[in-house]
Amino acid sequence: MKKLISSIILSLDGFVADKKGDLSMFKVEDEFFTFSGKLTEEADVALYGKGTYKIMQSYWPTAAEQPNAGKHDKEHAAWYNKVEKIVLSKTLTRNDAPNARIISNNVVEEINKLKAGQGKAIQIFGSPGAVRTLTEVRLIDEYYIFIYPVTIGDGIPLFQGMKERMEFKLLSCNKLSSGAVMLHYQKP
Repeated sequence: MKKLISSIILSLDGFVADKKGDLSMFKVEDEFFTFSGKLTEEADVALYGKGTYKIMQSYWPTAAEQPNAGKHDKEHAAWYNKVEKIVLSKTLTRNDAPNARIISNNVVEEINKLKAGQGKAIQIFGSPGAVRTLTEVRLIDEYYIFIYPVTIGDGIPLFQGMKERMEFKLLSCNKLSSGAVMLHYQKP
């Protein structure tokens, strides 16, 4: 059975981005990219919400071809271009990207089918709405939450609107050179 793993950046005050979706306040470093690379090595499916998918699709297909492309850009672009991509969206009706498909209905059933398949893990980068939805139905197996030493004041929250209390098991905690902390949790 495949694991569904979430990796997301969070501010000290609980936001994944400002109200406009800007993430520039998060100063990610090589340690973050190294860790993200490990997650992609262990995954053969990428799962996104519509907003994160649009951001990813606007950059990663050609990121390795850019003149200033670094090691991380080249490696992540190669993974992104070959991996199966699943997009959770009720409004996205068309997709022109190779290796991508949209799930609009029966999300729980479709994700359970994916998890029952053979292969590596299913990786969610960002996608706070999808993470919140899949957390509520207890489909995410592990969470990597990177808490950065910055407050936003107002923005897109991670777990706002959750309907019930959930307790997670902390598996590990690591401090990054930026001052961010990576928390690794297991589902309740």
